[in-house]
Amino acid sequence: MKEKAYYSVMSQYYNPHRTRNLFDPRAQEPFRISRSRIDLFLNCPRCFYIDRRLGVDRPPGFPFSLNSAVDALLKKEFDMHRAKGSTHPLMAQYGIDAIPLTHERMDEWRDSLRRGIQYHHRGINLVITGGVDDVWVKPNGDLIIVDYKATSKNGEVSLDADWQIGYKRQMEIYQWLFRKNNFPVSDTGYFVYCNGNADAKAFDARLEFDIKLIPYTGKTDWIESILAKLHACLISTDIPPAGKECDYCAYRAAAADVEVRQKKLF
Repeated sequence: MKEKAYYSVMSQYYNPHRTRNLFDPRAQEPFRISRSRIDLFLNCPRCFYIDRRLGVDRPPGFPFSLNSAVDALLKKEFDMHRAKGSTHPLMAQYGIDAIPLTHERMDEWRDSLRRGIQYHHRGINLVITGGVDDVWVKPNGDLIIVDYKATSKNGEVSLDADWQIGYKRQMEIYQWLFRKNNFPVSDTGYFVYCNGNADAKAFDARLEFDIKLIPYTGKTDWIESILAKLHACLISTDIPPAGKECDYCAYRAAAADVEVRQKKLF
């Protein structure tokens, strides 16, 4: 019963034949591309094209409500220090000489669904957007881009796994966006990584986290060339090949193959 309810709820949020937010090569208005859509293009140009040009997106995953709760609580905590103009204890613990940035557009930059920080790339007429978790500022005025992550795993959290390249690209796009908005940005950003402790003797209606601050030095020199390729993909009339490790495309191909074989048998 629960499984049936799960799929029923998720189907309310999935439209397999979208007619809005589609790229039209003839349009004069700039077209919005979010940070996550850039990541989709890098992972699978075919899925990206089918989504942005043809209106069929990948089915959404079920939202991680616990991660969202951690994200909201971290923002509240850092906002208390933002209001006071003080350094958060975690920043002091890691020797970071900075405070949470106070800016009139902070809430806008955090709103990844509707606004975020934006840059109109006039050369390709795309508006690149991204919703940042937090921004800190150093005494010299340089901004530090900050991203929150939550997990629960044995051992120390790190950025060493191959799949975490997406985290790194996320940080780099945010750094690029702020620079394009004429802000001085430090090359080093930070991940506030929360690791749920599953080794406690009992739950007792609370989950404790170990919090680690992980520095990452971003490189943004790849972004312009990728945006050019992404734009070339959008204006093409040909559906591009699938990404080499795209499970969605592999599933579609395998399902189509067995359907053809089934029809031949009967």
